[in-house]
Amino acid sequence: MRGNSTSVSVQASEFVWTAADFERIQSLIYQRAGINLHDGKHAMVYSRLSRRLRETGHASFHDYLGWLQNHDGPEWQEFVNALTTNLTSFFREHHHFEILAKYLKTRSVTGGWRIWCNAASTGEEPYSIAMTVMESLQARTAFQLVASDIDSKVLASAEKGVYRLESLKNVGEERLQRFFLRGTGANEGMVRVKPELRQAVQFVNVNLIKDGWPFQEPFDVVFCRNVMIYFDGATQRQVLQRIHRTMKPGGLLFAGHSENFSDSRDLFVLRGKTVYERL
Repeated sequence: MRGNSTSVSVQASEFVWTAADFERIQSLIYQRAGINLHDGKHAMVYSRLSRRLRETGHASFHDYLGWLQNHDGPEWQEFVNALTTNLTSFFREHHHFEILAKYLKTRSVTGGWRIWCNAASTGEEPYSIAMTVMESLQARTAFQLVASDIDSKVLASAEKGVYRLESLKNVGEERLQRFFLRGTGANEGMVRVKPELRQAVQFVNVNLIKDGWPFQEPFDVVFCRNVMIYFDGATQRQVLQRIHRTMKPGGLLFAGHSENFSDSRDLFVLRGKTVYERL
């Protein structure tokens, strides 16, 4: 599109889009969610937030953002939902689940295992964790698995536990039979998690950069995968310190394949490929 000196080119022209709009959005999403949007995200942000303008009836980003800042209502959650990325799959980074299984089988805990997955997305990761735990413990030891996300819409999808059969290629036939129900008729090609698996996961909405995490007891295991890549260095350190406080000494922290916590050696020590032990 063409515009004045403050306009930025995007492949659409429904709404005026300026550098000032983008900088304002950068500031707001950083304040609300700690997400550090880099300058190469103009087209993505325009596309995702254009839907919010249409839904709320605003004619420009300037008007929408001004309205948003003056209303502390549900649209803030929609704003955050629109700008978060939820790429996930069952048993992604499979070595993590092998390490988790070994850890569960070779250690004992008092009062049951406590596990937190803090980027639940649409549920593939927490359900993968739950399957691993149920297979490893075989009902010998109780466990609690909490799965959180900042995005309320993906949590609602996770709670339903309905997936395309083709997305379960990493699950395997044995697990498919044990933990999922196949759809028939109009639902052919779809699967739903069995009640046993669904009831093993408690889904909650948690913003990692905000106070008031709803946890009373410390965790033995935390999955924090592909979360820190959205934060700047200072926010990463802040979140890691808070995660550290929610974990038991000797607990395991699982990170994403592109994440490195070497700057927090006073909190966590590397114990395997993107697996850290809480000091």
